Amino acid sequence: MSVNPTEPIQGSNSEVSIETNQNADSATQTSEVINSEIPEEDLSIPADVPKADDPSSRVNKNDLNSAGFTLDEFASLLSKYDYNFKPGDIVNGTVFALESKGAMIDIGAKTAAFMPMQEVSINRVEGLSDVLQPAEIRQFFIMSEENEDGQLSLSIRRIEYQRAWERVRQLQKEDATIYSEVFATNRGGALVRVEGLRGFIPGSHISTRKPKEELVADFLPLKFLEVDEERNRLVLSHRRALVERKMNRLEVGEVVIGTVRGIKPYGAFIDIGGVSGLLHISEISHEHIETPHSVLNVNDQMKVMIIDLDAERGRISLSTKALEPEPGDMLTDPQKVFDKAEEMAARYKQMLLEQAEEGEDPIAVMTI
Repeated sequence: MSVNPTEPIQGSNSEVSIETNQNADSATQTSEVINSEIPEEDLSIPADVPKADDPSSRVNKNDLNSAGFTLDEFASLLSKYDYNFKPGDIVNGTVFALESKGAMIDIGAKTAAFMPMQEVSINRVEGLSDVLQPAEIRQFFIMSEENEDGQLSLSIRRIEYQRAWERVRQLQKEDATIYSEVFATNRGGALVRVEGLRGFIPGSHISTRKPKEELVADFLPLKFLEVDEERNRLVLSHRRALVERKMNRLEVGEVVIGTVRGIKPYGAFIDIGGVSGLLHISEISHEHIETPHSVLNVNDQMKVMIIDLDAERGRISLSTKALEPEPGDMLTDPQKVFDKAEEMAARYKQMLLEQAEEGEDPIAVMTI
């Protein structure tokens, strides 16, 4: 079949070429129209714009007053991020990790601080979770300077220790009676804990019929004898607490029934309702005696009169001499003394009143 080269072939490349050329001409015409409507942009720097090194371009510090906060507020904000931590400081911190050997604490320093397990509490704990919880915020004591890694060591125990001594000193000042559990005994006495601090009760200040070894786990009323933080000495008395309790129900001139618990060359110790009073050798009788053993025996029951109550030293002074109807009756007829004890005590009280009215020292009556 013959083809006329002057005729276009449908679907041939020549037709596409013609259309493309036509589109290109149209785009050229459109671009010329657009460019003729939009003037060329001026990219030069305006004369009124200051240069970067021009002092007039710097903002005056007074212009900060128009900002969102003042200079004082800005300084206050910066002060919250003080990185100048010193040993002995107490800071707020947030717990963010509990580990086997201690806790990691965020106190706002550049590096997280570390609190060893043994510093978590003044009391014995099984684990960190007994005291701390993740995300908990509380106070911590800074123990030392930063180590080579820039990390601080913290403690809760030191804070509790300081506050415990403060509390104990206040209790001593108030002459308070406390109750504490005996957790151990030794040759010298018994050990207790007061506000987390270890306290000692000397054997001479334990007033109980129980063997000392059986006191473990018992709660005892106690009074303070010595509170010395510098020497780490906390000494307490069970006897003083009992005497004070008993003293609150006793009065000078009162007749009580007691039991002889011990005899010494200088006198006898009489148990009166759980507390011990001293019947001095000079208060046994108006007549002179060589030794208390010549008049008294251990476990004897007898009537005695209270002649002095010393709450500060925890001492109760007793007398049978003041109960004698006749001088020397305690040596010749003790039963007569006990039978007339209340009558003689009434006379004794009357003598005290008369001495007080005359402005004389009632203690002088003891020697009568």
